[in-house]
Amino acid sequence: MIDIAVSNLSKEFEVGKKILDGLTFQIDQGERVGLLGKNGAGKTTLFKILTGELDWDDGEVHIAPGKGVGLISQIPVYPPDYTVEDVLQTAFQRLHDMEQEMADLTARMGQDSDPALLRRYDALTAAFEAGGGYDTVTPLNKVCNGLEISQDMRAQLFSSLSGGEKTRVNLARLILEDTDILLLDEPTNHLDLRATEWLEEYLDRYKGTVLAISHDRWFLDRVVKRVIEIQEGKAEFYEGNYSFYVVEKEHRYQEKLKQYEKEQAKIGQLEKAAEQLRIWAYSGNDKTFKRAQSMEKRIERLRTTDKPTKERRLDIRFGEREFRGDEVLTIKELKKSFDGRTLFDHVNLEVVGGERIALLGDNGTGKSTLLKILLGEEEPDSGKLRMGPTVKVGYLPQIIHFSHPERNLVDTMIYDQDCSTQTARNRLAAFNFRGEDVFKPVSALSGGEQSRLRLCMLMDEKINLLILDEPTNHLDIASREWIEDAVSEYEGNLLFVSHDRYFIKQFATRIWMLEDGKIIDFRGTFEEFRAARERAKNAAPTPAKVEPEKSKKEKPKRPGGTKELEKQVAAAERAVAKAEERQYELSLKAEEVASNYLELQKVYEEQKALEEKIATLYTKWETLAAELEEAKG
Repeated sequence: MIDIAVSNLSKEFEVGKKILDGLTFQIDQGERVGLLGKNGAGKTTLFKILTGELDWDDGEVHIAPGKGVGLISQIPVYPPDYTVEDVLQTAFQRLHDMEQEMADLTARMGQDSDPALLRRYDALTAAFEAGGGYDTVTPLNKVCNGLEISQDMRAQLFSSLSGGEKTRVNLARLILEDTDILLLDEPTNHLDLRATEWLEEYLDRYKGTVLAISHDRWFLDRVVKRVIEIQEGKAEFYEGNYSFYVVEKEHRYQEKLKQYEKEQAKIGQLEKAAEQLRIWAYSGNDKTFKRAQSMEKRIERLRTTDKPTKERRLDIRFGEREFRGDEVLTIKELKKSFDGRTLFDHVNLEVVGGERIALLGDNGTGKSTLLKILLGEEEPDSGKLRMGPTVKVGYLPQIIHFSHPERNLVDTMIYDQDCSTQTARNRLAAFNFRGEDVFKPVSALSGGEQSRLRLCMLMDEKINLLILDEPTNHLDIASREWIEDAVSEYEGNLLFVSHDRYFIKQFATRIWMLEDGKIIDFRGTFEEFRAARERAKNAAPTPAKVEPEKSKKEKPKRPGGTKELEKQVAAAERAVAKAEERQYELSLKAEEVASNYLELQKVYEEQKALEEKIATLYTKWETLAAELEEAKG
């Protein structure tokens, strides 16, 4: 069954400049498709057309009848007094309406014995149960935990959240609504590693259709099975994930280049022959002249292949300062707190020449704060920090600030880099700022363009310790590849914060994982680090967590039933939930003490005893539940 069908779609915002020009594709039910294309290619325009937010000029757009479409980038407007919890509960509005009608029917049935009321109540009860109405708390908590929407955040006004937080809440709402077709517009932009991986696992289980715009190459590899690229308003198709797309696109480019070069060689030969025939025709030979004309027409027919082009890789590199000695950075007993909460404590680390370190951790754990302490922008509560005597730091922050945003790009380069106008324009051109763009004020640039400009300025500084805070955030894939090219050429020390797993995998030779107020120092690559954590996790498997009975809504009781048995079943369920929660805590502890054999052995022994206890509790619970069913039957 086809969920989305687009045929000969055209859309233009300026006369004569079609952003979509005959776009045609279809997406079948359950497919996972990545939508790629340069910035401005029309990806977001297409999403707005699919959701009905934007009209189109020509062509046809069909969404399968009865299918709901959810767009992640589109954040609805809610009443000003709505909390995050209120927004999340809108996902269950249909169930809430059914619950209210059931309550009304219960009241009416107490005074009216009309069989139609009972039939309606029974139908509603079945639909309510089938829709998960008796337990909306469990899926709500699971989604909130996965997307790091805390209880505190759930109590906040939705209007008070940042753009990134609103995006996460909206994503949670759409997931809870179980939308049939998900349109994801940069869904990982405001998610940390843990939340991104949770989203990927959710999409693995999701039965609906997914169409995703993303610059997160790891996410695309993990999620999508097919790629549609918008090029010059039309669709190019690739039957695979992002990695397949990269290889296949290069293969198609080379094939087209070979065809073009072959045609050009043949055209060159024919043009030479036609020129010779024209020379001979000057002697008055009409047949020779006609042969020359015929050959020229043949040449025009041969011009079928345009010269293929590809995104130019920029020839850029960081200026480097010679590093002398082994000591780059020494940290002893570092501690930092904010508003009574300890971000990190007892941090002891040493960095030597040539290391490339990824500083990882969930949002809010203090990664950027640690970088600011290293840069002298923040003071620690206690502890010592010492840089090597020959270390010169270069820093690219996550949020870019310019002292004079009203200046244009050329003037910014001239004043800040003390260079000539021509040098400024040459450097800007190397970062794809060309033509009239260089006379824009810096304040008019997008976040990604400002990062690119700051990076352009940083390239000329003589440094040997490069610190990057989310260097690929807000950048498209081409811009990310430019930065990667530059970092690949850089031979000094590197310390970076990033959620871009593609970038981390490429550069990290050491991992600092900041969690629970401490830094786990892992000497190895990102893949080795992930493998080590997976081994620790598998050594202590996490059982499915059962929500306590108190978090579930109580089914409306019809006359009869055994109250004492219901209490016993609820108590047994709570006992199972408590034991499994402890089992979950032990699995986390096993990861924490994975490098301490004695502590790990103690955890394993407690887990083994707890597994036997859980088995006994389950037997008791199942027995009581069977007795209750029999009593009700």
